[in-house]
Amino acid sequence: MTGRLIAVVGPSGVGKDSVMCAMVETMPNMVLARRVITRPSDAGGEDFDGVTEAVFDQMLGDGAFVLSWPAHGLRYGIPRAVLRDLEAGRDVLANLSRKVLSEAAARFPHLAIILLSASPDVLATRLRSRGREDEAEIARRLEQAVYTLPADLPVHQIDNSGALADTVTAIRHVLQPARA
Repeated sequence: MTGRLIAVVGPSGVGKDSVMCAMVETMPNMVLARRVITRPSDAGGEDFDGVTEAVFDQMLGDGAFVLSWPAHGLRYGIPRAVLRDLEAGRDVLANLSRKVLSEAAARFPHLAIILLSASPDVLATRLRSRGREDEAEIARRLEQAVYTLPADLPVHQIDNSGALADTVTAIRHVLQPARA
């Protein structure tokens, strides 16, 4: 059996990391893709591998990533190691940028996309509470919070303004029928 790559996308502050961790805790055949990011490992937020630009360039040149992209002045990569999990039949959750969704769909035929949304007030509160952005950056991220995805992709939109458990239940509902 082949696993699915499940892309979780949405604006900054929507709760992607919290939702993904909760999904892994409640769905035994699911794992997280640990991203490589060009920021210090102690920057907070998700568990990731922080590298310098030079190391990222070297990894990219060595073919270490199945997907990579720039965003918010940083560079992100999904390590090639996710292929082992997919080949073993595990579903892999990956926090992706909308910029690479078409490429992901071309590479991963069973791709599922979860687009998380939340009200602007909820997003602003979450961004402030994580303490990584100043008010100007929060305002920029809120301006970017509303966007469309390519119409030809399999997108499931889920509102994450409420309780985390409700969001996970909604995601399980849309993903489980697809596995049957």
